[in-house]
Amino acid sequence: MKRSSTLFLQGVIVLFAFVALAIMIWFPLNEGRASNLDLFSIYSDPFIVFGFVASIPFFIALYKAFKLLGYIGQNKAFTLNSVRTLRSIKYCAIILSLLILMAGLYIRIFHNKDDDPAGFLAMCIVTTFVSIAVATAAAVFEKILQNGVDLKLENEQLYEQSK
Repeated sequence: MKRSSTLFLQGVIVLFAFVALAIMIWFPLNEGRASNLDLFSIYSDPFIVFGFVASIPFFIALYKAFKLLGYIGQNKAFTLNSVRTLRSIKYCAIILSLLILMAGLYIRIFHNKDDDPAGFLAMCIVTTFVSIAVATAAAVFEKILQNGVDLKLENEQLYEQSK
């Protein structure tokens, strides 16, 4: 892959991270029940804190994707570092899907009877499936890269033996 393509994709990842962070900071301020609260009360809400903590695997996965694109840009795609990076992305996606599932269950069980949690639960279902899809894709790519690394090492060993 050309260096310019990987730089573009890295830029997209950085932009995506900034947009996600801006939404995470902006949304609690505009949420319905936050209109009568002060700034400390908004961000000390246990569910908002859980949302920020649960976003850590998401941002780690974005960093790892940025790092993987760096390896690809340096023509180091078929290395153990790339395999480890994909494995980290897979684990982050699995953890994120479990955390989203926990948030959905919390809202389903403990929501106010006057509220309708259907929209939030639909978002939880969709984001959980997206996260599982990312984990599956990362697992497939990890296996492909691991096979490539094994093949590369085997060829290097055969080359060394033929000398």
